[in-house]
Amino acid sequence: MYRIGKEEVAAVARVIEGKKLFRVGAPYQEVDNFEREWAQLIGAEHALCLNGGTTALIAGLAGLGIGPGDEVIIPGYTFMATAIAVLAVGAIPVIAEIDETMTLDPQDLERKLTPETKAVIPVHICGFPSNMEAIMELSQRHGFKVLEDACQADGGSYKGKRLGTWGHAGAFSFNDFKIITAGEGGALVTDNYNVYERALIYHDGGAAFRPYAGELKSPVFVGSQFRSNEIAGAILRVQLERLPGILEDLRAVKKKFVDRFRKYMIPSNDIAGDCGTTVGFSFATEEQARSFATSPGVGGWLPIDSGKHVYKNWDPILQRRGAHHEAMNPYNFPENQGLRMNYSEDMCARTLDILSRTVYISLNPDWTEEELEARLDSCQQALDSQF
Repeated sequence: MYRIGKEEVAAVARVIEGKKLFRVGAPYQEVDNFEREWAQLIGAEHALCLNGGTTALIAGLAGLGIGPGDEVIIPGYTFMATAIAVLAVGAIPVIAEIDETMTLDPQDLERKLTPETKAVIPVHICGFPSNMEAIMELSQRHGFKVLEDACQADGGSYKGKRLGTWGHAGAFSFNDFKIITAGEGGALVTDNYNVYERALIYHDGGAAFRPYAGELKSPVFVGSQFRSNEIAGAILRVQLERLPGILEDLRAVKKKFVDRFRKYMIPSNDIAGDCGTTVGFSFATEEQARSFATSPGVGGWLPIDSGKHVYKNWDPILQRRGAHHEAMNPYNFPENQGLRMNYSEDMCARTLDILSRTVYISLNPDWTEEELEARLDSCQQALDSQF
């Protein structure tokens, strides 16, 4: 969470005073309005507000028709939710390498493509844009679907086009650790009405009884309960107004780091579209990285230490515990036998190497000039002492 205040309090009060917290039939239509406003901001035809980024990914895969018998390629550096979403629809996650941009390596993606590859989920981790031109070119050539995981990249872009709109669908997160927040929350965007409608049905187990049911072109199937609510919608509408300023200020802070330490920076697929939440320093060895990260005043950390964002720490995935019941475990489905599920901790050695030689500094859009200069000077002193 970056910024929140009395405006969000007033929005929540308005909903509570309206005495209708459920989104269907609510007087202020906070969720409906947020969906429209989010679609307009991102530049998508359709937006669906959900209760989390993970559920946005799940609904997106369901909307794209992904299921048993399908492989979905994901990067080895992402929150485990990316893999969980694949299993939730009965498919099998295949883990690929990242490159020095910290995002999915298009070359390794191409190496890992098979006829069973039905979807790919590039992840714009830490607001770093993936190489969407290369990924979409492969998609067009090989026929797989692309679901962008923009859960850490609310409002980011790649070559002037918003993240989440390059692929066939895009998922966002609004939990407490994201650029804008409602505590928990998510959204799915797409230009394809069929994808949107299937995701809409999937995200609401009561879809058959909603006012829009008679307008649906797809037969209503059994879904889940991923709906948002009017309190979250009200908060998100205020947060949406804050988003441009948050991004502008984050990017201004990051520019100071990039301008001063350019030769140490990790490469970017599009520095202008980068969200600015994080600055990454690249070193030749892990020893150098750890020395820099722990130097006085630097406040750095290594992404290899994140644990939950590194594939080798995804024990439920590596051990193929894909559901609460063995009969519902996608790794046991007859349709999935023969798909690639022989995971090992060292299967993406390049990813582990990159993560162990990179240092992140999390940026704050509300640092004062004095605080920012002090952090820059500390980084300079640490680099001067090592190099």
